[in-house]
Order: sequence, then C-alpha cells, then structure tokens
Amino acid sequence: MFGRGPRRSNNTKYYEVLGVSRTATQDELKKAYRKSAIVNHPDKGGDPEKFKELSQAYEVLSDPDKRQTYDQYGEDALKEGMGGGGGDFHNPFDIFESFFGGGIFGGGGSSRRRRQNRGEDMVHSLKVSLEDLYNGTTKKLSLSRNVLCPKCKGKGSKSGSSVTCYGCQGAGMKVTTRHIGLGMVQQMRHICSDCRGSGKVISDRDKCQQCRGNKLTQEKKTLEVHIEKGMRDGQKIVFEGQSDEAPDTITGDIIFVLQLKKHPKFRQETDDLFVEHTLSLKEALCGFHFILTHLDGRELLIKSKPGEIIKPGQFKAINDEGMPLHQRPFMKGKLYIHFNVVFPESGTLSPGQCSTLETILPRSPSKHLSKKELDDCEETILHDVHNMDDELRQRKRLQQQQRQRREAYDEDDDDPSMPRVDCAQQ
Repeated sequence: MFGRGPRRSNNTKYYEVLGVSRTATQDELKKAYRKSAIVNHPDKGGDPEKFKELSQAYEVLSDPDKRQTYDQYGEDALKEGMGGGGGDFHNPFDIFESFFGGGIFGGGGSSRRRRQNRGEDMVHSLKVSLEDLYNGTTKKLSLSRNVLCPKCKGKGSKSGSSVTCYGCQGAGMKVTTRHIGLGMVQQMRHICSDCRGSGKVISDRDKCQQCRGNKLTQEKKTLEVHIEKGMRDGQKIVFEGQSDEAPDTITGDIIFVLQLKKHPKFRQETDDLFVEHTLSLKEALCGFHFILTHLDGRELLIKSKPGEIIKPGQFKAINDEGMPLHQRPFMKGKLYIHFNVVFPESGTLSPGQCSTLETILPRSPSKHLSKKELDDCEETILHDVHNMDDELRQRKRLQQQQRQRREAYDEDDDDPSMPRVDCAQQ
C-alpha cells in the first residue's frame, strides 16, 4: 500500500550476539565486544563467522542513529539503507583494529596509522594505605573530561558539515619563510591557527550553539575505583575508553597508579609483612607476651616458648598472617617479627648477683687466663662511646686537620726560598 512504513524484522539478534540487554550503555557494549572479539578472532583460532557477527552487532549498536533504526524496524531496515546503514557493513578486522588501536595481534601499516589517532591516556596517582591493600576498599573519585558535544555529536556545526580552511588550504599546517642572511632561507611548519590543524572550519552562523564550534563539552564523571585485596604499590587500575574524547579519535583510558603510603608499624615486601618489636633484657631471657593489632583490627597474642631465649636481631615468623595474594585472598604470606633487645641503661651487679648469673647462664666460650698471663699483659681503660656516628665524624675531622698541618709543614721544608739554618761544626 502507498505510504506504508518499512516491514519490521528481527531487532534482538545483535543484542543476543553481544550478550547484553536492550538497555545496555555504550560502556557495556564496549566491554562485551572487547571480551568476545578477542576470544573469537580468527588469528586466535576463533570462528570467522562469529567474529563477523560480533563486528556487525557492535557497529550497529554503537552508532545512536543505526541503533534507533534497528530497535524500531530491525535488521532488514538497515540493509535497505535506513539509519545511514547503506546496506553494507565495514570490514570486521578494520573495526577490531580501530577499536583496539591496531596491532593487538601484530597488524600491518593500516594498524600503525590508526594507533596514531588514539587519544592520550589520563594517568592519576592514587594514594592508598597498607590497610586498603590488605582489606580491599572502594574509593569514589570525581573527574572532569572532554566529551563530544551531545547536541552536534562532535561535528561542531548545526548542519553537520564544514568547509576547507582558507588559511592552510585544508592541509592543517602553514609554512612560513624567513631570511637568515647571505641568501639563506629558513622554512618553518606550524599548526594552522585558523582551523587548529583540522583543515576544516565552520562559519560563525553555522556553529553549534552548545559547544560554539569546539565540538567538545566538559563532563563531570564519578568513578568507583575498586582496590582488591592483595594489590601492590605501583599496580594500575584501568578504566578503558574513559579518557578525553575527541572527533575521529579512539578514546584513551583513565589509569590509576596505586601509591602506597608509609605505615607507622608494618612494612611490606612482596607477600610478607614485617614488624619491629623491642624486648627488655629480662623479657628476652625469661619470656614475654604482648598483643599485636593487625591491619584488619584483629588482636594477635604473641608469646615466647617456655624457657626460650631471644637474641638481639632475631626474627620469628607467623604463617598465613602476611599480605593476601591478589585474586587469591584466601592465601597469605608470612608475618615476620624482628626483635630488638634493650639492655639496662645503667646500674651495676653485686658479686653475689654475678655469681648467680654465672651459674644460670651458659658457660662463656672465652679462654680462662692464668695469673702469669694476666701479669704479663698491659692493663687498659675502656671509655664510653655514647654516639658512634658522632664519634666517627669527630675523629675523621680531627684526622683531616692533622693531615693538612703535616702537608703544610712538608711544603715549607721543600720551599727553596725559605732560609736554612746550618748546624755549627765543632
């Protein structure tokens, strides 16, 4: 019948091919295509027909006009040219390469050309505590980014068209010439200021009212950054395709790089945790117990074995109390405790106390000296050294001064202009 609209056909197939709902957002479409296209790529042993279907489905649903036509009239309407479809689809390999920036499986020259049109990634440092990495957490961050103007869809004009820039004749670059003397001429290329390197300009009358011909607008976006248990300092969390948008450019990623803040108690090395603890001499010899609050708030009772002696600088380990392994949080490293032993600041022991300690403590490995050996030795006096670093600095400074004085005396002896005094001969 005259004036009848196009016949309706299947309008759910493309959603089923990508495995998304009819209300899927652009981000959900990108993730679904990325995941399935890599698996089904023929270079990776995938099904060529399935790969082709994925590319067609993504090409239609990622284009707002084509998607609207598909949702209303189905696949046949696109093949008949509605919605800007034209009846033909792009090469599925071209779509794959343009989506990934080209060359993911070793592409050729066309891939390299497309990689040049990929937008820059936005890299941000995200400070996290050791508790964040141990327990996992989510941080909400607000960012501003450039997006294609929704009113003109990134065209910059009401009509959607532009004209060749008169200043650069569409080249996007201008060449200026200057004389530098003696018949020599220097040519310099720079980006055309009229079209900003695009080679196209928009008349003032045709400029989009919302973006004023800039093709871009500002958007505030809130991202939820999920920090998983066991992540490490310097690890990256990537939001694909969330960076600044630009016309005819593949959108880059937003990348958060974890930056671990220094912890006042714990130190991390790979999957293990280290903590320092100081014991008194009595605790080191007679036993100890103390409570250690872990990164998740649990209180651990740490105690020595009966009769055990702890040496200065000794390490003890507790299994499965270190850092959780990333993506395997039920597995953990070790928690190492490094013991420092503090001796009494001052005080003396009576002969009786010394005798008691000698009977308790292990026998000294030093050689027993006879009275004759003691009489033959020269007796010395031990002086206290309160700060070894200061002592060494002072000694070094004193030795340097003495060496400079000796060198000055030697130079005086070698100087022929200095008068010599001869000894009188008898």
